[in-house]
Amino acid sequence: MTTTDGRTGEALDLHFVGNATVLLTYGPLTLLTDPNFLHRGEYAHLGYGLLSRRLTEPALAPQDLPRIDGIVLSHLHGDHWDRRARRSLDRMIPVLSTPHAARRLKVLHGFRRTAGLRTWQALTLDRGGVRATVTALPGRHAGHPVLRGLLPPVMGTMIEFGPVGGPARLRLYVSGDTLLYDGLEEIGRRFPAADLAVLHLGGTRLPGGFLVTMNGAQGAELVRRLRPRAVLPVHYEDYTVMRSPLSAFLTEAGRLGLGDRIVPCPHGGRACLPADPKATPTVR
Repeated sequence: MTTTDGRTGEALDLHFVGNATVLLTYGPLTLLTDPNFLHRGEYAHLGYGLLSRRLTEPALAPQDLPRIDGIVLSHLHGDHWDRRARRSLDRMIPVLSTPHAARRLKVLHGFRRTAGLRTWQALTLDRGGVRATVTALPGRHAGHPVLRGLLPPVMGTMIEFGPVGGPARLRLYVSGDTLLYDGLEEIGRRFPAADLAVLHLGGTRLPGGFLVTMNGAQGAELVRRLRPRAVLPVHYEDYTVMRSPLSAFLTEAGRLGLGDRIVPCPHGGRACLPADPKATPTVR
């Protein structure tokens, strides 16, 4: 296998497009997470009349994307699947998401190849001799039970990359818009030592002060509990509802002695994660 920067060897290339949108390339296989292509100044619809203005510009537009083999969607919210994604993405791309999101994308928007994964359920995509097995993981978008009933269900994912018919070479954990809670510890028991955790942060707050995504302290504590080899923070400082800056997470991660795990990949940046556990992720 040859990585996108021309080096030989097994590696995962990540392009941080913005918010929770990351382009993942493993050999000939390419996945996209939580497609959000609204421009700076445009508003995302979060439901019940709630809007949030985007503060950053995405690094790519839908027309700039390469061929996509699958989309991993944590949940159906306007800052994770927006109107530009709905109008521009090929409706025959497989979309792996929650049953709630899959039903709506299929019935209301014509995305025929959607799959609704229940917690711990897995589905595999492959191309050119390599595969990605996507397993739905627990997630909780809100703490209060009533608020959980109002927000769309959310899932985390474990994406295991490797050769078709062979063992996983790289494990990528994507948290989704979850808060920290004890149910997440089961992830570490079932999937010990993920190679990279993509953490949705931001400390998003709804009217009334309700926290619905991890702030810096919660994100750092989740890293302490799951102990991934490396961490890529995303979903911060992109929308007006996000109140916890990246600096809060970095400070708390440093306090817990986890600072050396952070991949310093900014919005629009690219990182390469080698399969070799002794190798250091590189940013370019």
